[in-house]
Parts: sequence; C-alpha cells; structure tokens
Amino acid sequence: MRAAGDLVARLQMTRGMRLAEAKETVASCLGVSPSDLSDPIQMNELRAELGLGRITTFEMSYPNDASAMEAKARIAELLNIPINSVRRFQERSGMAKATP
Repeated sequence: MRAAGDLVARLQMTRGMRLAEAKETVASCLGVSPSDLSDPIQMNELRAELGLGRITTFEMSYPNDASAMEAKARIAELLNIPINSVRRFQERSGMAKATP
C-alpha cells in the first residue's frame, strides 16, 4: 500500500491479467501514468484523496482516512472487481441484498 502494487495484484488475480495490462488498467482508473504507480509519494497522496487506504506508521496517523473496510469497498468500486470481504460485510450489515 505504499504505491499501487496491491491494486495491480488484485486485477491480476481477479481478472487473470498480465502485469503490463493490469498496470495500464489501474493507471487508467486512477488517472495517472503507469510509471506513476510506483511513486510512493504521489500514490500516498492519491490513495488518501480517493480513500483507498494508506500505510500508517507510529510517527503519524491519519484519523480522517478511510478505515480498512471503507478502503476495500472503494477499491472494489474503482476497479470494478469483487472483493469477498466487502460483499460479506455488505450482506451482513444489510447494505446489500444477500446473493445465494
């Protein structure tokens, strides 16, 4: 979560994309170039802006940032991919209809 590797990996796993294709897709969804995906400073700011979660450290915390579940839900929505924990949370909290 220092850059965008987790987002790229999610697309590789859920859609069976090759690395270059996954990077292009994530970059397009985020509105940046593929080379920007590995810039930890730029991605830290963008992840905060989009509520996609960031690494918190002892020295600094981000109390107004999205929680882990909020970040996962935003990632699922942004990349248009299913994330099981998000689906289960929505079903159990009554935020979405349960699927059989």
